[in-house]
Amino acid sequence: METLQKEFAQIVKENKDTIYTVCYMFSNDSEDINDLFQEVLINLWKGIGSFKSHSNVRTWIYRVALNTCISADRKKRKFSTIPLTMDVNIFEDKDEATFQVKKLHDRINKLQPFDRAIVLLWLENISYDEIGAIIGISTTNVASRLLRIKEKLKSMSND
Repeated sequence: METLQKEFAQIVKENKDTIYTVCYMFSNDSEDINDLFQEVLINLWKGIGSFKSHSNVRTWIYRVALNTCISADRKKRKFSTIPLTMDVNIFEDKDEATFQVKKLHDRINKLQPFDRAIVLLWLENISYDEIGAIIGISTTNVASRLLRIKEKLKSMSND
């Protein structure tokens, strides 16, 4: 058991940025991102014993993280609430690069969860073959979906 815990800790240490990036793409709220991160860790822990190295660890982590975030997103949309927040963030950057990243993030958040997952993997420079393996679709399907997604993102208003 101790060896499994050490292995898990090492996997999380090596892949925490990947997990966080997936969570970030499914939420704008830091508390929600942290909740998603914890949920992903729980699901990784539950599945580590049955992970048989049929794919590489990174592919498995993406698959678990995306499935966790997509499921949480579906639940959230089903039972949507209006959060009480102050619309002031004194720590937010105001430069052009931050504005462009936020604009892209906002547009990606308007996509359906499956499309959001594909864009995230593409933005992470993952090959079409690996995206297909993570998502469970063919490489050709990845290419055609990405083309449609890019067109959809371009056509979104500048709101």
